[in-house]
Amino acid sequence: MAPSSLKQVINFGAGPAKIPKQVLEQVKDELLDCGCGISVMELSHRSSEYTAINNRAIELYRELLDIPENYKILLMQGGGTGAFASVALNLLHRGAKADYILTGVWSTKAAKEASKYLKVNHVFPKPEKFNAIPDQSTWNLDPEAAYVYYCDNETVNGVEFHFIPETNGVPLVCDMSSNIMTRDFDVTKFGVVIACAQKNLGPAGITAIIVREDLLGKPSPLCPQVFDYTLFNQENSLLNTPPTFIVYIFSLVLQWVKNQGGLLGMEANSKAKSELLYKVIENSRGFYSCPVAKDSRSRITVPFCLNAGAEADKQFLKEAQDLGFLQLKGHRLVGGIRAAMYNAMTLDEVTVLVDFMTKFQERNPQYSA
Repeated sequence: MAPSSLKQVINFGAGPAKIPKQVLEQVKDELLDCGCGISVMELSHRSSEYTAINNRAIELYRELLDIPENYKILLMQGGGTGAFASVALNLLHRGAKADYILTGVWSTKAAKEASKYLKVNHVFPKPEKFNAIPDQSTWNLDPEAAYVYYCDNETVNGVEFHFIPETNGVPLVCDMSSNIMTRDFDVTKFGVVIACAQKNLGPAGITAIIVREDLLGKPSPLCPQVFDYTLFNQENSLLNTPPTFIVYIFSLVLQWVKNQGGLLGMEANSKAKSELLYKVIENSRGFYSCPVAKDSRSRITVPFCLNAGAEADKQFLKEAQDLGFLQLKGHRLVGGIRAAMYNAMTLDEVTVLVDFMTKFQERNPQYSA
């Protein structure tokens, strides 16, 4: 018999994802008056009050990620899908071809979008299943490519890079939407870093883009103003009306990250959470399994399943839902179960999940291998 419900729900959704409780409480307290007598949602984006919020967000992003001054920070709209196009449209001046490293659904979508504007080279053949990252010695990189593109963490497939690809001087473009702020990395290894807010940076609505300044200044004539990195940099991300409320929450999330110990604190927490979950999977004697090669497994989005099959997965998800675990169902393209553990997810909450997994296995010997 399944245990009674949890005292509170735990959201394991892959995005939009959990936001730190402290941030939501501050938003609640300031919703009607952000300090100037009105809600931040009512502020003009040209006001001094909003300019201060915008600048504070950009300053915190630079501080937390240790972004050098020759890199510019843009707060844009359009999500990852918009960025798939904007990268090509802003770097097309470097050449009419680009290398794409396909390790999952999102890098594949990015390559498809970019192919509208330039020739896309797949660094290695697209695999039948995305469950590993091929060794770099097998890659076919073009030294004349405009850029090399990859997705650092594939949320659908649970594949994450644990190294930065070597491109021998070709600008490296990375989509870090789902693992930004979860570990330290050297920004100077990259030409462009993309991060949609709805995983680790706040609600959906903005895409934070880091771009090296030497890559600015020559957007394609086809590039719309709202995707033009040069214009956004010139206008301090205020080219058009931004999603002001989202930028405000983004700034609060960044302050929360700083208060929690910055990237070192986030990285330690991410490591502890993922190790705890993978340990239960590995020690289940084949009851649970993860389809991803161990050296390519994500710390952030962990897909797994019951080896007994789809009916067992269904029962697991039903009991989990009844208890208060939300959005554990795997992506429709993969199936099974998926636990997303972004920065706002606590170690205690992951502990509750693994306790449930252990007890579910004990209660259901019929699903054992």
